[in-house]
This record gives sequence, C-alpha cells and structure tokens, in this order.
Amino acid sequence: MEFYVSKEVKDIGVKIVFPVIYGIDNSGVSQEWLKIREEKLKELYEKYSGLDLHDDPILEGFNILHDKAGVKRRKNIPASENLIKQLVKKQTLPFINQAVDIYNIISIESKLALGAHNIDTTDGNVTLRFTDGTEKYFPLGQSEPSVSAAGEYSYCDDSNEVLCRLEIRQVNKTLVDENTKNVFYIVQGNDATSDELIGETAEKIIEVTEKYCGGKGEVVIPKEI
Repeated sequence: MEFYVSKEVKDIGVKIVFPVIYGIDNSGVSQEWLKIREEKLKELYEKYSGLDLHDDPILEGFNILHDKAGVKRRKNIPASENLIKQLVKKQTLPFINQAVDIYNIISIESKLALGAHNIDTTDGNVTLRFTDGTEKYFPLGQSEPSVSAAGEYSYCDDSNEVLCRLEIRQVNKTLVDENTKNVFYIVQGNDATSDELIGETAEKIIEVTEKYCGGKGEVVIPKEI
C-alpha cells in the first residue's frame, strides 16, 4: 500500500502523515487503558470546559481549510472540535473499541484530526485529493450511498471510493472493529500546526496502540502528486 497527497491539497494548508500498524489485536479491553482513559477524560474535560474553541488556532485552522475548499462551516464541524464538544457536553466519550478509543483520546489531546481505517478492506493505495463528484461514498452508519460533492479534499482508494470526506466523515467500508488486524491512521493538521506536533502525534498513536493492542507500526510520509 502506498500513500499519496495532491499538491493542490497541500497548497491550501493540509498537513498529513499516515501511521500504519500491522497485526493488532483489537478484540479485548485493557483495564490499565480504561484507568488511563478515565483520568485523561477528566483532565481534558477540565481543560476545555468554558473554552471558546474558535479562539484556538489549531481548531480554527480546520475551519479555515473548509473555507478554502468552499465547504460550509455550520454543517461540517472538524473531527477534533466535534470530539471536544461531545466531551464538554457529556463529560465522557462513548467507548467503541480499544484502537478507536486510543486515537480519539489522542485527537482531543493534540487537537489534530485523526482517523483509523482497515487496511484489509481498502482497495489498493490511498490518495488525499480533491474530489470530482464521480467517487463512491458510503458514510459510516448509512446503508445508502451519498453523493460525493466535487471540490472537497477527501481520502480515496484506487477503486475511486471515498474513505474519509474532508477530515470529518469516515465510511462503512474501512470501519475499524474488534476483528480488524491491520490499520492505517490519518493524522491531519493545518497551517497552525507544526510538523513536530504532527510527527509526535503519529508516533504516539503507534506507541500507545502497540502497548495495548500489539502489532508493529511505522509512520509513512505520503508522496506528493
């Protein structure tokens, strides 16, 4: 599997790396991780309560990317902002499975947009590019396909199927569940995020996932096309 990013997407300020981990065991739940999770969520709730999220340059940076792509803000809340809003509202997050839970916590900590996808259900390579409207798109949780709008930056595989629209909506096809063994992650930033933060976050995903789910990972820098 190869990873690519178009120059046009990079030029609007999207920054991206792809941690890849093979051989995870996502079927169990570590009691140690659950304890760390509880402590982290309490700490992060206290950190973000009362904060105006649009005053934060990293979180606002994703909205600026949407502006540049012609995407309306109100209906397209960036992934990390949405997670923080859920946490502030409910003082917790739903536990889906351990691999997903790990990257959700790291997303809130870093404020970067993170996602995870099943390598074994991905067709060929992955390219971050602007859509032309011909792509297949089956959003997570929907049984019927949606229309792929032209001009949005999206992660697509070689079958011309959207795997993640912008950084906000993943799909049924590459859902990470308890049976998933091989995963690639999206670690996306913007003009307000340093390369160091993106790299450190990618390495942290690998470190924490290997500790609690096993497997062996590496960070892949996409090739520009």
